[in-house]
Amino acid sequence: MNPNFRNFALWAVIALLLIALFSMFQTSPTQTGSREIPYSQFLRDVDSGRVRDVTVTGNRVLGTYTENGTAFQTYSPVIDDSLMERLQSKNVTIVARPESDGSSGFLSYLGTLLPMFLILGVWLFFMRQMQGGSRGAMGFGKSKAKLLTEAHGRVTFDDVAGVDEAKQDLEEIVEFLRDPQKFQRLGGKIPRGVLLVGPPGTGKTLLARSVAGEANVPFFTISGSDFVEMFVGVGASRVRDMFEQAKKNAPCIIFIDEIDAVGRHRGAGLGGGNDEREQTLNQLLVEMDGFEANEGIILIAATNRPDVLDPALLRPGRFDRQVVVPNPDIVGRERILKVHIRNVPLAPNVDLKILARGTPGFSGADLMNLVNEAALMAARRNKRVVTMQEFEDAKDKIMMGAERRSSAMTEAEKKLTAYHEAGHAITALKVAVADPLHKATIIPRGRALGMVMQLPEGDRYSMSYKWMVSRLVIMMGGRVAEELTFGKENITSGASSDIEQATKLARAMVTQWGFSDALGQVAYGENQQEVFLGHSVSQSKNVSEATAQTIDTEVRRLIDEAYTEARRILTDNHDGFVAIAEGLLEYETLTGDEIKALLRGEKPARDLGDDSPGSRGSAVPKAGAKKDGPSEAKGDGEAEGGMEPQPH
Repeated sequence: MNPNFRNFALWAVIALLLIALFSMFQTSPTQTGSREIPYSQFLRDVDSGRVRDVTVTGNRVLGTYTENGTAFQTYSPVIDDSLMERLQSKNVTIVARPESDGSSGFLSYLGTLLPMFLILGVWLFFMRQMQGGSRGAMGFGKSKAKLLTEAHGRVTFDDVAGVDEAKQDLEEIVEFLRDPQKFQRLGGKIPRGVLLVGPPGTGKTLLARSVAGEANVPFFTISGSDFVEMFVGVGASRVRDMFEQAKKNAPCIIFIDEIDAVGRHRGAGLGGGNDEREQTLNQLLVEMDGFEANEGIILIAATNRPDVLDPALLRPGRFDRQVVVPNPDIVGRERILKVHIRNVPLAPNVDLKILARGTPGFSGADLMNLVNEAALMAARRNKRVVTMQEFEDAKDKIMMGAERRSSAMTEAEKKLTAYHEAGHAITALKVAVADPLHKATIIPRGRALGMVMQLPEGDRYSMSYKWMVSRLVIMMGGRVAEELTFGKENITSGASSDIEQATKLARAMVTQWGFSDALGQVAYGENQQEVFLGHSVSQSKNVSEATAQTIDTEVRRLIDEAYTEARRILTDNHDGFVAIAEGLLEYETLTGDEIKALLRGEKPARDLGDDSPGSRGSAVPKAGAKKDGPSEAKGDGEAEGGMEPQPH
């Protein structure tokens, strides 16, 4: 049935129902305002000349008074022949009407039944809608899984780059869908469920679609949050309906995105009532373990929180295979960039290897956004091709936020910010182990007034003790620079982010990584999971008061030692520190090479008349506030000196 016709019919039925209800409670105009009087009173009123007119219908008499036109009604007990004479003698207008016949009585009776018929019709209409599919008005229990076909665009493994190991794990899924007899002939069984695990934006959904595209089979997709709604039993019903649809289209793939929304550990959270989410999970477990492998239904799910999933969901026979989809390495990032620049005109100076090396920790989604931002910048600058400068500016914008050149800073604030960032920069160059200095800037970005950026030369998978201690020294460089330049009484709250990050790093060194001789190789504070993430509600404190005090003492020791070392570096390299600060005041943004040139006593080769973004160099901010970009989250570019706006 045409959906437009269904909607029209629904509204038509509702309109008829409202009209019938209105008619049922609507009073007759002849009865409006009339009052019933005794027949004897009526005769006295006629004799006294108070009655103006009457309407006689059988033994019923309706009339109005002469004085004020008030309506009344009464009933004649018997046929009174003298009544007509009385009325005529008083010049009363007489109207006679016949009594209603049987047909009109039937119509009146039918009118009373009309509302019942309309209510019954509406109920039947909704029942048919419930049985008509998930698009019906009452199709709560129908699956919301969408069937993606080639009309939505076919995706193959050629469209997925940077995750070669994950693609290899999924190739046998494709082989099974193409030729299931190849595995069944030798008694092998394909995994019934594959769980894709990885950080956000690494291409888990794209991988699942590529499996369906390679095997050329139907692909059902649904989000984990689409199962459960406000009605009890809806989630389990949708799970059943989803698998029924899949069996009709087998062989096929069912993809559940963000399965942790429905597959979390049972019994988590508070409250003793029935949990609709647990019912949905139970039904999903039954369906996954109930269908046969030769039916050709492959269930693929994606999550970035495998630790909160119910163990029954991960056992063999359900999601018995986990495929890790990590952030790409430098080779993977270059391949991903090649995929996304297919339709982007590039200038000859664009080097994807340099871009890949300068974006450690970027996911596939981050790289796609990088290419898009660079193309948008080139369009705004009226360029015909995208140059390397657009990619550099786009990278800085994604990692740190857009420049806020309209932010009004006083000369005093600018000077304080410049010396603060110079303290970070000089310590980054003079500590024992540190990533190469990338940029320093005093241009506000996001919530930052200035920042210093370091970029690692490659992907980092572990951190040494010496590297962490050097990081603490760099973090303390900004506060030390303020104290040495402006005096201890004039230091500001701009180093709050540095202090917060240094405290977190020092505490992790002491409690997680065993970098304290006083505490030894022991992990403390492991029972600190969130209550509603599938773990116990009550969290036990596993350290004594004495141990907690020792932890605080060790954290304080590491930070104090870093502060002392930063003070020594700035004191020994005072001239270079001042040169960097003065350079920031003059140029606002300095690259790592320009900072090294200043330390050698050379001036940066800069055309100050050029006001283009490229001439300024794009700054990489690390505001006092935490940044949401890939740097902080994935440990790639290290940004220091989150010079926060001062409270007023």
